[in-house]
Amino acid sequence: MHSFTEENYLKIIYALSTRQNGEVTTNALAEMTATKAASVSDMLRKLADKQLIHYKKYQGVRLTAEGERQALRVIRRHRLWEVFLVQKLGFGWDQVHDIAEELEHIRSEELVSRLDTFLGSPQFDPHGDPIPTPAGTMPQIEYRKLSDVSVGEEVTIMGVLEHSPEFLQHLDRSGLTLGCAVKVSEISSFDKSVQVHLSSEKSLFVSCEVTRNLLVN
Repeated sequence: MHSFTEENYLKIIYALSTRQNGEVTTNALAEMTATKAASVSDMLRKLADKQLIHYKKYQGVRLTAEGERQALRVIRRHRLWEVFLVQKLGFGWDQVHDIAEELEHIRSEELVSRLDTFLGSPQFDPHGDPIPTPAGTMPQIEYRKLSDVSVGEEVTIMGVLEHSPEFLQHLDRSGLTLGCAVKVSEISSFDKSVQVHLSSEKSLFVSCEVTRNLLVN
């Protein structure tokens, strides 16, 4: 049995390691958790004692096989609860993260199994992120960023990299939601903003910051 804080650390280490494709620094963890580096080091020693991470002071951190398994269990619960909150309770995709942060620590495997069955075993959460399998593996999905799409290409929005409520609300206002088909008609040479045409015949300019955080296929 691991504490809520320990589970959160495992989840954050997993997320950072996938983004950085390697070991995670103490400073990166301190920034993500808004915690002093000394407190982060204390927690890392506890996780290392439980054989959930490989850790040496002043060196990077990486999950053990058991640590990764535990991290994926938490991520699976979090993303299933997000699906439930959006599909069954009518929450917006910009409202569910903090609630799911609390619900993800309910450890009943029977509850998680029944929740998965009730939802029809979804493969993705409301933000387009893949849901880990019951066996503890993360599906590998190859998407591009909208910022990498060429003029003339038509693509479909499949996910987001930025999950803040402000960003998701901005997408809602712009009509750039999951499943939306967009065609790139122009890319500004000045600031790399992109003009896109939506399937609704709507045309708009999208900033470089937004295009870097939209995943398409």
